[in-house]
Amino acid sequence: MYYPNAAAWQSAEHKRVALFGMSGLGKTHVADMLRGTGDWFHYSVDYRIGTRYMGEHIVDNFKLHAMKVPFLAELLRSDSIYIGSNITFQNLDPLSTYLGKPGDPTRGGIPIEDYRTRQQQHRKAEIASLIDAVDFAQRAQTIYGYPNFVCDTGGSICEVVDPDDPNDPVMSALTSAMLPVWIEGSEAHVDELVRRFDRQPKPMYYRPEELEQNWAAWLERTGDAPDAVDPDAFIRFSYRRVLETRQDRYAAMARHGVTVTAEEIYALRSTDDFETLIAQALQRAPLAQSSRNT
Repeated sequence: MYYPNAAAWQSAEHKRVALFGMSGLGKTHVADMLRGTGDWFHYSVDYRIGTRYMGEHIVDNFKLHAMKVPFLAELLRSDSIYIGSNITFQNLDPLSTYLGKPGDPTRGGIPIEDYRTRQQQHRKAEIASLIDAVDFAQRAQTIYGYPNFVCDTGGSICEVVDPDDPNDPVMSALTSAMLPVWIEGSEAHVDELVRRFDRQPKPMYYRPEELEQNWAAWLERTGDAPDAVDPDAFIRFSYRRVLETRQDRYAAMARHGVTVTAEEIYALRSTDDFETLIAQALQRAPLAQSSRNT
């Protein structure tokens, strides 16, 4: 591991971590808290995706819809108005809206073919943005003078890595430059996230094979034609299935780092609390135990 034990972490002049886990368990909250001290650079993978790699796709989609309105279309053609994406760390709706949901266009859906294309665009962008984190960790220190670095990953990181492959480009890059930290949720957290999602379904990223399995299962279950699928109903159907498979993938990734619980994250009140928690997690981590015994 990047920090072989608690002592190495505590004595490190520059602390670097990559937070991962289910969306809604506190990754961005912790990153915001650390950034607020002025000593931590906050790198948001989703923000990087939405600005650096998918920004043009997002804005082009805005323009496509604007061109359907004659008044706006005329202004766009004459370069009289500017349309942009106001994506922020706290508001990733422009990215989510672009990803969309497959199904009936009269209910906000997009054709499944377009959905597949956007999913693959997201996959490439997420991989690139995760690898970019290594460069940003160094730039944050040498250019901006931040001694510490936190990488705030998206919930779908486990869909684009193979933690069992020692040559996986994303895991190799991250573990070479920072400590992966899994924020582990319980079954109760999963239930709450499902309830929260049910109230406001949001676009998701899926592995291609899982998307195809879920899509085929939904069509068989409902008898719907692809362009008659209720987009929100399909996304709800898929969400719980994805959460269940992601838990195992997160756990596999955690073998390369440390694990903390969502309850421990919720209890944090300061940067000192966070640094103490990571030291405790390193003390109980199998890799750290091995390091002490050799």
